[in-house]
Amino acid sequence: MAISDWPKEERPREKLLARGANALSDAELLAVFLRVGLRGGTAVDLGRDLLDQAGGLRSLLEMSPQRMKRMRGLGGSRSAMLIAALELGRRFLAEELSRGPLLQDPDSAGQLLMAELRGETSEVFLVLFLDNKHRVRAMEKMFKGTVDSAPVYPREVVRRAIDHNASSVIIAHNHPSGVAEPSQADRDVTDQLRRALKLVDVSVLDHLVIGDGGWESFMRRGWM
Repeated sequence: MAISDWPKEERPREKLLARGANALSDAELLAVFLRVGLRGGTAVDLGRDLLDQAGGLRSLLEMSPQRMKRMRGLGGSRSAMLIAALELGRRFLAEELSRGPLLQDPDSAGQLLMAELRGETSEVFLVLFLDNKHRVRAMEKMFKGTVDSAPVYPREVVRRAIDHNASSVIIAHNHPSGVAEPSQADRDVTDQLRRALKLVDVSVLDHLVIGDGGWESFMRRGWM
């Protein structure tokens, strides 16, 4: 049965408009992009098949463009649409976060940083440069390393903080292993940066460690 033959309230596009995107399953959300399925199946069937092939929505959306477009039922055009939608979501979150107070609590920054760092296969060190109202002036992925470490140069962070006229910063890095537990090396780097930035009157508000399913906050642990 084609989707056009389904009850109107169960068709993915109509369901989304009537009840909101949260009402749709992952396969139904994909079906809105796919529009049509393969021979003998609906777009929802194709969405389920793609999720099964990839091992879930996250695995699908984190695929390289080259691998994604080789999946049966996607191709270059549909892959480009999915990648563009994912990037729009990241940019929307970054813009929303930059409009209001950033770190009255660690979770407000964690959502943005999860989107930016969770899919990285190497360790990446990121800095959010903030004004005196905790609004984002800039976000920079400053250092990139290997699967288990990234070199951090406090002098460069200080230089960029001055360039952005920042009053404070939030630092973050990912653990490609997926485990967000901070290491002693993470604490040592934080101390080095705090001392270096204090010399130019810039405070470090938090250090977030991004893992596979969440993040850990130095502020929340009482280390800041």
